[in-house]
Amino acid sequence: MRPAAGLEPPVRALIADDERLMRDQLRARLLEVWPELEVVAEARNGLEAVDLTRTHRPDLVFLDIRMPGMSGIDAARAIAQLPVDDDDIQGWPGCEIVFITAYDEYAIEAFEQGVADYVLKPAERERLTLTVARIRKRVAARRGQGSDDPSAAPVAMQQLLQRLAARLDPGGTPTLRWIQATVGQSIQMLPVEEVMFFISDEKYTRVQTATVEALIRKPIKELVQELDADLFWQIHRSTLVNTRFIAGVSRDLRGRQVVALKGRSDKLEVSRSFSGLFKGM
Repeated sequence: MRPAAGLEPPVRALIADDERLMRDQLRARLLEVWPELEVVAEARNGLEAVDLTRTHRPDLVFLDIRMPGMSGIDAARAIAQLPVDDDDIQGWPGCEIVFITAYDEYAIEAFEQGVADYVLKPAERERLTLTVARIRKRVAARRGQGSDDPSAAPVAMQQLLQRLAARLDPGGTPTLRWIQATVGQSIQMLPVEEVMFFISDEKYTRVQTATVEALIRKPIKELVQELDADLFWQIHRSTLVNTRFIAGVSRDLRGRQVVALKGRSDKLEVSRSFSGLFKGM
């Protein structure tokens, strides 16, 4: 049912927590402080959260950080990789993420930059009221009513997720330092810091250094998790660029942002979802 003329549609939310009582408690608290919020689905784990986000396209997703199988951190990464520019979900501006955690020592430090918000278990009315105020502003910005550009957030979100993952699992996968790639008929070990950009198609990912062009089978969504988010920025669903090699950003004849690289003629397209990375262009 479409909203009446002049009225904005209600904000739609998804709640993901492996504990049913926690989902029920959060839903009840949310309805107290945000009566018009529409909770469209609930997930019991990270994988369900990603699938339901793809299906329902909510404005807001509450993710428990610790869930069996796929954690809330991994789910947030997967949600960030959903193809918002594809025709099948054209017009969906993505969603805001709020993490649910029982570990305030992680939350206080990791969420300082304000890329995402958090709710401590059990959800308290006072703290949730503050979160709701922030989220209302963010959702309005995504819908084009606010002054903040939400498309500036993807890199900062990647950096936040890396910090959270490192805190929750100090012995986890280290940041990728070498790329084992096929160059002609041989396998070469390429230092990650020498890679200028990665571009993926359906089967392979192109790895480009100043002197070598190689192919690997690792997709961008995996590289995003393994590369240093401070060094490699995702500018398109299929492209990562090493910020050390960015010469400048301009617009092409169709008004799209393109990244120029030092010492190369390549022009890397910046998709609409990531256009806020280069404000003022």
